[in-house]
Amino acid sequence: MKLIVGLGNPGSEYAHHRHNIGFMALDRMADRYRLPPWRKKFNGLVTEGDIGGTRALLLKPQTYMNDSGRAVQEAARFHKVDLGDVIVLHDELDLTPAKLRVKTGGGNAGHNGLRSITATMGNDYVRVRLGIGHPGAKELVHNWVLGNFARADQSWLDDVLDAIASTAPLLAEGRFERFQTDVAQAFAPEKSEKSEKSGKDALPARSATPSAEAAPKPAPRHPAGDRGNKQQNAIAENLRKWMAAKEAKKH
Repeated sequence: MKLIVGLGNPGSEYAHHRHNIGFMALDRMADRYRLPPWRKKFNGLVTEGDIGGTRALLLKPQTYMNDSGRAVQEAARFHKVDLGDVIVLHDELDLTPAKLRVKTGGGNAGHNGLRSITATMGNDYVRVRLGIGHPGAKELVHNWVLGNFARADQSWLDDVLDAIASTAPLLAEGRFERFQTDVAQAFAPEKSEKSEKSGKDALPARSATPSAEAAPKPAPRHPAGDRGNKQQNAIAENLRKWMAAKEAKKH
């Protein structure tokens, strides 16, 4: 079994906060795979079912972010889930919106939910880092994460949540690189027909300085022009000889 945890804060007033993107991802996942209604257990809300052939328990801790580890530890202990089979989805300031990265272990980057889980269970669980962007200054972070997603964010937010839900079987199977790649491809712009051409089909780039081979060749000389030149040369030669003979008579 996999224990898939989404981090957030309980209560309707927090439901649309950037800090709650982990809850949002699990809600979309539960809807897609038609899992049973959420029920209270392990100091959280849980639902359980099959995700692409893998049995998974989805958990949304209701202990508030700073005490998330307590709910995760209870669920993992009851179901005898190894730490490496715990997958935590959380908001990430250091990633631009719609970006996603998966890693096992590592630092908590000041995230109180991760800090709590690490303190109660250890560090070697899987983190799915969901980018929410950074407000630009440290003093703005608190209001940023505890603020609602802007209306302009809804298009990419819905897309990334749908992509996570549709590729969740890869996540549950532990195929993390493929999961990350497939989610990223959901946001990649379509390649133009030109960019899909192979190198041999594409036109070569023009050089800024024409090569010697590209220099225009002189036009072929016309035979009439050659005859005219010969006549002019003959007249000039006869005139030279006549002047030479005249000078010789003087001496």
